Order: sequence, then C-alpha cells, then structure tokens
Amino acid sequence: MPDPLRVVIADDNYLVREGTRRLLEDSGEVDVLAAVGTADELMDAVGRTRPDAVLTDIRMPAPGTRPGPGRAMEGIDAAHRIRTSDPRVGVVILSQYADEAYAFELFRDGTAGLAYLLKDRIGDLQQLLSALREVKAGGSVVDPQVVDALVTRRARLRESPLTQLTARELDVLREMAQGHGNARIAAQLSLSESSVEKYVNSIFGKLGLSEQQVHRRVVAVLTYLRDGALRPPQ
Repeated sequence: MPDPLRVVIADDNYLVREGTRRLLEDSGEVDVLAAVGTADELMDAVGRTRPDAVLTDIRMPAPGTRPGPGRAMEGIDAAHRIRTSDPRVGVVILSQYADEAYAFELFRDGTAGLAYLLKDRIGDLQQLLSALREVKAGGSVVDPQVVDALVTRRARLRESPLTQLTARELDVLREMAQGHGNARIAAQLSLSESSVEKYVNSIFGKLGLSEQQVHRRVVAVLTYLRDGALRPPQ
C-alpha cells in the first residue's frame, strides 16, 4: 500500500474543517498534518510541515476579519504563494460557486499542481482523493461545472461586440463606464479631447449605435458592463 498523502486543510468554518479532516483520515489514505482557519495559519503550516498537498477553501480571511466579497481571493493568493515557495506542494481550491473568473485567476500562471473543485465535492471522497493525488503529481483538475462556465464565457465573449474594439478604445469605454466626460477621459489617458472624441465615435460605430439613436453613451456603457467582465484577467 502506498504511503498516505500528507495534507494540510484550511477552512474558516470549524465544522467543515474538522468534518473534512475526519473524512480524509478515515479513508486510511491521508495523514492530515494540520487543519487551520486563516490564510496566515495555512502558510505557516505549509512552511512547517511540507505537505504533499493542500486542501483550502477559496475564502480564507485574515484573523479578526469577517468573510465578504473582498475576501474571495485569499485562498487563490495562498495557492500562488505556496506553489511559488515550493512547487512540490499541490493545491486543491474549493469554492461554493462555479465562478469562471476565479478559475482564470487561479490558473493565470499555469495549471500544474492546481485544482479547482466545487465545495460539494467534499462529499465525494474518491473524487477528492483523486484530486489530491493529481496535484501532488503535478497535474491539474477542474470541476466539470467550472469547465462548462468557462466554455460559456468564451462563447459569449466571441459573440460580444466588444471584441471589435482596440485596446485604446476599451480604455476610453472603461472611463466612460465610470461616468467620465471627454475632458476627464482625455486627462486620465493623456490624450487630446479631439482624440477622445474620435475614439468615442469609433466605439459607437463598432457597437452599431447610429447617430439617430438617443443615449448612445449610455448604451455603450451598458454593453461594457454586460460583457466587459467576460474578458479574462490580464
């Protein structure tokens, strides 16, 4: 029988953390070296124990803080730090949502040794063990529901009129979406107002907004707000 996987668990929910510990240890295939509740504790435990793999929730607030929208990246940030400091340690990220933006962020520098699973996979012991083994070996795992979200995102992006815009036109539209007029946009982007006006007219043309259409600026901004988030993080 192969040696047990040496794993560190991180989740700010005590019951989930301890339940996951029990589930993995009862399998007889995992030795849980530490179970912690914050990103700082996770980094400390990894540094001390040098596990084969880490199983962490995507939300890992700092001590004394409450989880919230701004806390959604701590697990991903920790994964990047762990992989940078010791590429031999694989990381499985657990998330409640099939969020393609988080998947892009997790895999921004490559997929080796990383996995993104939905949190309800905790109940599927064999799938969880398989993901831990895979990242330990330097492989990668993506939850099928996340793959579906990524494919849908790509399809929507291909169909979006924003794909017709140049990088500078997107910069101008992004400023428009913040409520800035041409003078402010010119100052923000170090352009002349006449150049901004040309970019704005080009944006309207590429988005199919005619001169007869009222509130073209509003429609352009709504298009950006609808489709702009589809673009993968740079």
